[in-house]
Formats: sequence, structure tokens, C-alpha cells
Amino acid sequence: MTGFPRYAIYFAAGADSALSRFGAELLGYDAYTGDDVAFPADPMRIAPDWRDITADPRKYGFHATLKAPMALVSGRTEAELMAACAEFAGHSRTIPVISPIVDAISGFIAVIPAEPVDALQQLAADCVREFDSFRAALTAEDRARRKPEKLTERQRDYLDRWGYPYVMEEFRFHMTLTGRLDAERRRPVLEMLRTRFASLRLGALAIDRLALFKQDEAKARFRIIGEWALTR
Repeated sequence: MTGFPRYAIYFAAGADSALSRFGAELLGYDAYTGDDVAFPADPMRIAPDWRDITADPRKYGFHATLKAPMALVSGRTEAELMAACAEFAGHSRTIPVISPIVDAISGFIAVIPAEPVDALQQLAADCVREFDSFRAALTAEDRARRKPEKLTERQRDYLDRWGYPYVMEEFRFHMTLTGRLDAERRRPVLEMLRTRFASLRLGALAIDRLALFKQDEAKARFRIIGEWALTR
């Protein structure tokens, strides 16, 4: 069984940002406070089972993955991981800026970049490498849960090397808003989410911070326990 607690290094848009409020309302959960949030009226009108549609992303909070959930390897501590996050954030780098849109990706709906951004790919790869010394190795059960038989050869290699298949060239930045939906079901939901997102008037989004999320045990939701602004 996967060890707990688990930690993940994600991008989150900031507790007071309009984007974070947008995501928290749609998921029904605010990872900054750990509180439930009431759903807006329009998703419930389009999809009365909105709570079920958003059940999977709600567990993780509104975020984009930079270093996937991991248990800490023996001998490493939460305090050390937080110190490593602060040190990583303190190194000067190009801050990625994306043009965010809402679209479907692998059957679910998410906020994604309109086009690839090299600096974002680099940031994600750096996070994967720099924090890997904190990661406990996958158990056989963990690996099987990722259904390696359905992955490409490169994805299987990344799963075995980094504990997660969607890294490096396979990385796709996304801030998930729904679970997987078939095409017919997805169409009206996507239209509604695009309309809501357009009201934010968010033409550019700087990926300018790291957030450390923690899951205490298997049934718990992830919550934010630390956040660091990246240094330009």
C-alpha cells in the first residue's frame, strides 16, 4: 500500500487570486483553507451530478502538477522538503508565462496553455529532478495502479525512473476541472466552463510559485502547507 502521508509539488495560483477562486468553486474545495466551497449555480444547471463529475480532481485541489504525489523516503522529513522547496524557489530563473485556455485533454477538462512554453517545460523537468531524492520508491502495487501495460515504452521508463509517467517530454501542464467525460457529455460542460473562464479576463498567467500539498491518509484531500514565490 502507498505510504502516507504523501506530498506533491504543484503550481497553485495564490490564495487571493481570481483563478484560485474559480477553481475552488468549481471543484467545491479550497486547498488553501481545507474548506468545502459551494458550487456555482450554472454547473449544477448543466450537470445536476456536478459533485460526481468533479469528485476525482476535488481530492487534489485546484493545481497543476510539477512533482507528482510521493511518500517520503526513509530518513527524509517534511521540514527538509519544505526547506528544499524554499531553496529551489530562491534560484533565479525565467518565469514561465502562458496564455491560459479551457479545453479537453485526455477526456477531462482543464485550464491548459494555448501553446507550449519552453520555460514551463524546463521548470517542470527541474522539479522532477530536484525533488526526486525525497521520493520513496514505487511499490509493485503503486506501479500496477498506473497500468503500465497501457503506457508507451518511454512512459514506462519514466514511471520506473521518476515514479510518474508524464514527465519530461510527456509533461503537459493542466489544471484539472472535471473527471473524464465522453464526448457528448463533455460538449455542454466545456462550453459552460469556457464562458465562466472568459469572465476572468485572464490573458496571461505567470507560473511563478510552488505550493507544497500534503495528503495525510488515503481518504484525505490534499491541502496546501507551504508556498514559495519563484525568483526571477
